[in-house]
Amino acid sequence: MFDVFSDIFARESNLFSRLDPRVKIAVAGAGIVCCLCSRSVTMPLTLFTLCVLSLPALGVPFRWVVLRILPPVGIALVIVVLQALVNGSTPMFSLVVGPWTLSVKQEGLRQGIGLGSRVLGSVGTIIFLGAVTPAYKIFYSLRWFRIPEGWIEIALLVYRYTFDIMEGAAEIAAAQRVRLGYSSAGRALRSSGILVGTVLIRSMDQAVRTHEAMCLRGYTGTMPFPPLTPFTRRDFRIMACAMLGLLTYFLFAQRFLP
Repeated sequence: MFDVFSDIFARESNLFSRLDPRVKIAVAGAGIVCCLCSRSVTMPLTLFTLCVLSLPALGVPFRWVVLRILPPVGIALVIVVLQALVNGSTPMFSLVVGPWTLSVKQEGLRQGIGLGSRVLGSVGTIIFLGAVTPAYKIFYSLRWFRIPEGWIEIALLVYRYTFDIMEGAAEIAAAQRVRLGYSSAGRALRSSGILVGTVLIRSMDQAVRTHEAMCLRGYTGTMPFPPLTPFTRRDFRIMACAMLGLLTYFLFAQRFLP
């Protein structure tokens, strides 16, 4: 789980990690906008497939890729199923589950596939961005996009202490398993409640200690950030080519692809 949520693989040197992070953020943002605005299912699914298949080629372990894409795939499947059952008027087939009869409708299924493909395309773009750009570079670069510095400071602190909280939660869960805290359904429910409550209390204590430590080190409401490197002509060329390619494929998919 630490490898799944960390940016350890983004620190490897490759073609994409050496690009300016502002270029990658701009291109990723354009890709997400194209996915959300696309009426074609093919365009977001193609972007999702390219992002996922590119990660193993960059040295990211396949297991890590699978663990990262499982949650968005599950969300997309839920959206497809709900839309197919709720929306539409043309039934395709029906399922009898006990006293209920579930009817899958053609219009709802089509709408669900469209929404699910947009989810996969957008999340795949974010996963690829996080796999080739360290988190701190993303946060620093967001200042160039005029994101409020207060939001960036909070994001940095959240990302920094997430792993400490995860480590504490793992230690508590291991201690509970040793004491047979998950040997039955009832004990597992009680142990899970204790685990969640303890993690919440520890996170609040950590927030207080972090604030006190920052004040002792001279924090006055703003955190110093390193200066951003200037853009180069190579960055502009890469960003222009990527934007042009995305726009061309977006228009082509809107007109000719389903």
